[in-house]
Amino acid sequence: MICRFPADTIKTMYSLFSYIRPVFYLLIITALIGVPIRGEAQSIAVVPGESSAQTTAERSGRELPPVFPALYFTDYFSAYRTGEAAKPYGAASEAARGKSPLRNASFLLNNDILAFYGSPLSRNMGILGRYTKEELSALLDSLAEEYKAVNGGRGLIKAFYIIYGTVWPEGEIGILKQSILEDYIRFALERNILVFIDHQIGRYDPVESLKTMLPYLQYPNVHLALDPEWRTTKPMQDIGAVSAAEINQAQQVMEDYIREHQLGERMLVIHQFNWRMIGQRENVRSGSSLVRLVHCADGFGPPDLKRRSYAYNALARNIPIKAFKLFYNFNIPGAGYDDPLLTPKEVMELDPRPYIIMYQ
Repeated sequence: MICRFPADTIKTMYSLFSYIRPVFYLLIITALIGVPIRGEAQSIAVVPGESSAQTTAERSGRELPPVFPALYFTDYFSAYRTGEAAKPYGAASEAARGKSPLRNASFLLNNDILAFYGSPLSRNMGILGRYTKEELSALLDSLAEEYKAVNGGRGLIKAFYIIYGTVWPEGEIGILKQSILEDYIRFALERNILVFIDHQIGRYDPVESLKTMLPYLQYPNVHLALDPEWRTTKPMQDIGAVSAAEINQAQQVMEDYIREHQLGERMLVIHQFNWRMIGQRENVRSGSSLVRLVHCADGFGPPDLKRRSYAYNALARNIPIKAFKLFYNFNIPGAGYDDPLLTPKEVMELDPRPYIIMYQ
């Protein structure tokens, strides 16, 4: 006998499967890669006085895992996987955001910007994830005094530079949970600290990646960044790239959003440390009245290499606003760093001078 179900019953069953299908897929993926759905977040235990390398190698007796991706995501791993699914659907209301002197400001006219870079979810992706927001603000205050002594009397604005879209193996992207990001944004807004949110693009289109960050521009202290290094399906193996046309389109999309919502001038930072990272660089346009395009010299290494990388970026005179990134040494196995760090005076002596300085 052949059983026939009414059409309405079939539709109901199909709708039910649509709801449970994501959970079903998650269970399969979890079984394949061995990641627990629930339970304590994984972390590397560090005894005071020991580095994470000493602790892992000497106390566990096991071979160190590769620096990517396992090492970067040991901290708050479960929370991060939860955050991957979060997408920004809007920002707080005007009343919730409050008024700020940062609104409609030309940020770089009389000021330099000093930023700490990283992910709130990992101690191993930069200084930002190694301290609380309060501690970061205090550390920035201290470092700012060193820069004020050598920046020619210009003002100095503090900033948090937060990795919003983190590349995963095969170019997938993990999105920072909205509640975590907005916690940093609101903390910063109350203290006149800027927030840059950075997307690593992965296997996706850079313009579409930028669009996911646009709603956060409703906060007057938020600016955006794209990192072409990670626009790849093989992170830590291949260096990614964007084209001049994609950068120009990203600027236009950002400008249109700012104009539509009457938000005032914002910055868009593009990172580069390798000639491949920006194709047809001479065709990049800048000069928008609403989007300040910033060209950041990325990459770690000794001072001579850092200066040569910056000098190569300086050749792109069509992107006149420059930034410079430095890397602390946190004794993370396999992670690169600057040895030694350039001093604030040496950073300010770069030609042309950088207007945004960030530390990872």
